[in-house]
Amino acid sequence: MVQIIGHRGARALAPENTLRAVARGLACAGWVEVDVRLSREGVPVVIHDATVDRTTGEEGPVREMPLVDLRRLDAGQGERIPLLQEVMERVGHRGGLVVEAKEEEAVPAIAALLGAYGTKDVLFVSFHAAALPAARALLPGLATGLIVSRPEGDLVEMASRAGAGTVLPRQDLLTEGLVQAARVKGIRVIPWTLNTREEVRRAVALGVDGFATDDPCAAREWVGSRRH
Repeated sequence: MVQIIGHRGARALAPENTLRAVARGLACAGWVEVDVRLSREGVPVVIHDATVDRTTGEEGPVREMPLVDLRRLDAGQGERIPLLQEVMERVGHRGGLVVEAKEEEAVPAIAALLGAYGTKDVLFVSFHAAALPAARALLPGLATGLIVSRPEGDLVEMASRAGAGTVLPRQDLLTEGLVQAARVKGIRVIPWTLNTREEVRRAVALGVDGFATDDPCAAREWVGSRRH
């Protein structure tokens, strides 16, 4: 069974990285992914960009804003920027959770929350290779994945060096050779972000283990129709 992951919850269906998006993603996919940064106090909050500008219409770096100010902002359709803790409570192990650390310094705070939540059905991912062993050192047994967006060498070997059990290539980097090389090393392949029927069908045909999509409801139909 190919694992469908709602990207930023389900950003095509609700404001990205909000509790509403997480709920919509869980309704159609087995897993949801969220992005995590730290507030000024070091509290893990769920937002993609380094600033609040694009998603809230206000201005300012997330890392320099106190939590009380971040929580006042409208992240779209009246939704608020959620705490990672709130996302965990919403998922509640009813599905899988992919947590992307957008900054290495967020690893200890994220690991502390994951330690209380439990690592079953959790995948910790990052573009920062050093974040992966750091997270595993705090939470032995935590599943980790390396995200890659540039053709900068052997992507499978990079994931292997980071001790990652999953490599998450940008979809244009997905090739049959990458899937085969990953299979030899026992590394799972989960490309991102697949938002058309053709993209999903190509990835499934190549033998990926899963994929991230902005519209997990449509993706579920595309995967299902491919079986008939």
